[in-house]
Formats: sequence, structure tokens, C-alpha cells
Amino acid sequence: MAYFAKLNGSNIVEQVHVVHDNNASTEQDGIDFLHALYKNNDTWKQTYKDRSQRKNFAGPGHIYDADRDAFLLPKPNFPSWILNEDTGQWEAPVAYPADGTSDKRYHWNEETTSWDLS
Repeated sequence: MAYFAKLNGSNIVEQVHVVHDNNASTEQDGIDFLHALYKNNDTWKQTYKDRSQRKNFAGPGHIYDADRDAFLLPKPNFPSWILNEDTGQWEAPVAYPADGTSDKRYHWNEETTSWDLS
């Protein structure tokens, strides 16, 4: 099965559709199939569950970044967080504490740019 993300005019994923491999032997075949099925020219991009391409599996609300050819989650509401270009994931500038478990949880403190015990 192949998966295709429908993008709005701002490159935000609205929904993801499954297309049988018989109709999507290539990305363009899948896009052509969806255009014919829905009788429109919506923008579609293939997304991959195994993250082998385009960094992340797309979901509603994700953003397609054409420059990176990647699906990204919206940036968390923390100005200090940065995008890891290798993984396509937003990361705090300080790693999550190694002792974080189900008994010990931390939350991000943007004011101190550190993890605080919850």
C-alpha cells in the first residue's frame, strides 16, 4: 500500500489517503489516480510509514517543507528548539534527562532552557 498526503495551499497536510500499489507503482501514478478519483487537481505528496523518504510519516497538521522535501511536525511553542536536519524532528537544545522514566517525568522550561522535574 502507498500513502499520499493531501496538502492545502499552505503545504499543511489535511488528510492521508491509502492507495493500492496497483494504482501507485510510482508517486506520479498515485497522484494521477487520486486526481481522477476525486476529479480535482489537489496537491498530493507520497509519504512513507517507514520514514525512508521525506523524514516523517505525514499526518493531519504536519507541514510539507518543499526545500527539504520533508514532512515536519509544527514547531513546538518553544523558540529555543531546533530542527534536527537528519531526522526531521524538533529537539530541545538540551537532551532529555537519561533518568526520565514513568516514575520520573520532566517538562521543558523555556525560561531556563532546561528540563524540570514534574
